[in-house]
Amino acid sequence: MKLACAVTHDMATNTFHEYTEADAPKLIADLKAAQLVVGFNVKRFDYEVLRPYAGKKLILPTVDLLEDIYSTLGFRLSLDSVAAATLGHSKSADGLQAVKWFKQGQLPKVMEYCKQDVIVTRDVYLFGQQHKHIKYQDKFGKVKQVPVRW
Repeated sequence: MKLACAVTHDMATNTFHEYTEADAPKLIADLKAAQLVVGFNVKRFDYEVLRPYAGKKLILPTVDLLEDIYSTLGFRLSLDSVAAATLGHSKSADGLQAVKWFKQGQLPKVMEYCKQDVIVTRDVYLFGQQHKHIKYQDKFGKVKQVPVRW
């Protein structure tokens, strides 16, 4: 899979940075310069997409929210389900829609989708930091809490 685009958020400066495939070296340099990378499934997806551009496996100081949730619960949750239960709102679209937009040449829509994904991930992370848990809805519709160590 190739890099379509990427968005990062620098919490120290409260700024967003947008990257296209041509910017992959800059994205990798920025990630390496970060004190901490926070993402949702970032190790199994994002870093794997970036591996061909980095020339090797990326090993960065990382909090992977999904990895932490899985280690506690023993099963995976979607960012959308965590955001809905924790924050009261969901993502703007899903990855399949983003792929369609990319194939249609609608890169601005893909970039906006990525930015919204970053915002939701940031907000879930900050909620977890403040409350020491996040929430999810189980298959029976009951909202449950997951302790986090962020």
